Amino acid sequence: MQTRKLGSTGPTVSALGLGAMGMSGAYGEADRAESVATVHAALDAGVTLIDTGDFYGMGHNEMLLAEALRGRDRDSYQLSVKFGMLRGPGSFFGGPDNRPEAVKNFLAYSLTRLGVDHVDIYRPARLDPAVPIEETVGAVKEMIDAGYVRHLGLSEVDAETIRRAHAVHPVVDLQIEYSLIFRAVEADVLPTLRELGIGLTAYGVLARGLISGHWTAGHSAGPGDNRAASPRFASGNVEHNLELVAALRQVAEAKGCTVAQLAIAWVAAQGNDIVPLVGARTRERLTEALPALDLSLSSDDLAAIERAVPAGAARGDRYPAAAMSQVRS
Repeated sequence: MQTRKLGSTGPTVSALGLGAMGMSGAYGEADRAESVATVHAALDAGVTLIDTGDFYGMGHNEMLLAEALRGRDRDSYQLSVKFGMLRGPGSFFGGPDNRPEAVKNFLAYSLTRLGVDHVDIYRPARLDPAVPIEETVGAVKEMIDAGYVRHLGLSEVDAETIRRAHAVHPVVDLQIEYSLIFRAVEADVLPTLRELGIGLTAYGVLARGLISGHWTAGHSAGPGDNRAASPRFASGNVEHNLELVAALRQVAEAKGCTVAQLAIAWVAAQGNDIVPLVGARTRERLTEALPALDLSLSSDDLAAIERAVPAGAARGDRYPAAAMSQVRS
């Protein structure tokens, strides 16, 4: 397994990370045994970076990972944990709570559910407009000093917020969506990260399956699948977006790889400071994703990909309107 270093002060991690959100209901019901087996397969393949959130399935995801990681050497993997999103029964989201006392409360619950004595990277899932980022980061720094957290990360924030947070305590990485169909980070955020020596962990590299090569016209999201509310998958948008995937498929076939492998490899090729997170929830999808790391893209390949999926060509926001108001990137 290839490795990459998260920023100038962060840990060395596998060049591909596993995002566990889909194992806890985000895309409909998931098979628990298969989820555990997928985590085991990822670890056995050399994947060390595992990303979760304390609000994924209201703690379900952390408890699932505790089961999957039981018996594994704690130093053999890194846990990236997002916190701060308030939940209620059903699908209710109450917005972020990044108060210092809430940070410590959330961490205490995460440590217990995960069954570990520390998390490797701890990050607020969204910016809390009611709490200065300096106060949130200060609370995480206290937990770092106490040994409960190893590193500070951020998620879905703009360049100004990154600078303010980094001035309080070194940030090792920003987790943010980055894919062939969402490249907004390239304008201000990515240059700021590189100026400050901060890594990027890219989620949504397959746009929640939209550009995986497995989503087809006429396919509909099942019960409990968040993609049913996603503008990218809405009628009128999804057909256009799948035309981009069809063009990308031609490039992939010429390259002798799958669409998903090409999309993952493209993100990885944007810099050695970027680690793609793949939300595989089955061993089949994981097995497909892993060879992307060995896919070398020439300048001609990159140009062909750009022609197939020009920047800004996709249609539809990445979240419904209410959720879009909470992202700053």
